[in-house]
Amino acid sequence: MSQPAGRVPQRSNARSNRARILATARQELGRNPDITLEELARASGVVRRTLFGHFPGRAALLEALAEEAADALRDAVAVGTKAAEPAEPAERALAHFSLSMWPVGDRYRMLLALAQRDLGRARVAELLQPARVKITAIVERGQREGVFEAHLAPGVLSAALEAMTIALLEEVNTGALEDDGTRVAVALLIAAGVPAKRAREVVADVAAEVVDVVEVADDD
Repeated sequence: MSQPAGRVPQRSNARSNRARILATARQELGRNPDITLEELARASGVVRRTLFGHFPGRAALLEALAEEAADALRDAVAVGTKAAEPAEPAERALAHFSLSMWPVGDRYRMLLALAQRDLGRARVAELLQPARVKITAIVERGQREGVFEAHLAPGVLSAALEAMTIALLEEVNTGALEDDGTRVAVALLIAAGVPAKRAREVVADVAAEVVDVVEVADDD
């Protein structure tokens, strides 16, 4: 049975509208976490009915953004794991991981302003779980190797590094910090116990490798 005329273009337009609404939401929610769906529809260039057809309420829109962020985070964890050779020093593994995560955190940093109020602590923890598992393993290995300070348990230190990353992303939100991820990676290595000069050297050495791996992953 043949498809009704116009069915494919309609579906294509629907996907395009949905993608445009989500892209606009990432941008506008970062500027104004309290933006209404009506205002977001205008900013997206669609009518109110179109937006509500995809997202019947604010909760549905934020959950779609959360799912999008979760998918991107899982991909970034895979890229960061692939980039970091299993036998390489933990300091390089942490730099690889931080630099691989940064584009995702930068793209979805507007969720930080909405995390506790709209998404809830449990949902945020679920989103971050893959990254938490990986960074805790890196920290634990670094402490065994004597590369990272061992005055805190691996899970506690990795939680502190996560909190620092989130705080720095919030500074990007406010415009107080501009970064391509390298400054944050250096800060994380220093916080883990790597001397500042060595931290800068490691991040500078790893940065180009991460860019190459991410570009290859994007081409796949």
